[in-house]
Amino acid sequence: MADRPTSGITPFLIIREKRGREALAFYEAAFAATLVETNVAEDGVRLMQASLRINDGWLMLCDEFPEWRGHAELEPAGITLHLQVDDTDTWMDRAVAAGAIVTMPVADQFWGDRYGQVRDPFGHSWSIGSPIKT
Repeated sequence: MADRPTSGITPFLIIREKRGREALAFYEAAFAATLVETNVAEDGVRLMQASLRINDGWLMLCDEFPEWRGHAELEPAGITLHLQVDDTDTWMDRAVAAGAIVTMPVADQFWGDRYGQVRDPFGHSWSIGSPIKT
């Protein structure tokens, strides 16, 4: 697909319990994501890969495939995805309305951003920030 990024880094989230399609709907509602592409696994149920655009950035995700893990005892490491946006409060409100839980309320921070954090229904942490308006 010509619209895919060709450099940089793209987060790729693994969604547990076959909730990949639910995650797509959440990210569309919470962060105004645009679905670019989806591919379903051979089982016809699990989402093998999906590409989203959020705020001019890329996010990819899939349902969990335990049979592909080399070591079942290894759990994914924690991560926070950061969104630098035009209006933190608007983005936070939309995320909460879609089902995110506030883990750090929005506030003006010493480094010059209005900033807060939420956890999505799939266990991923998101930080949202924008320059403090003066």
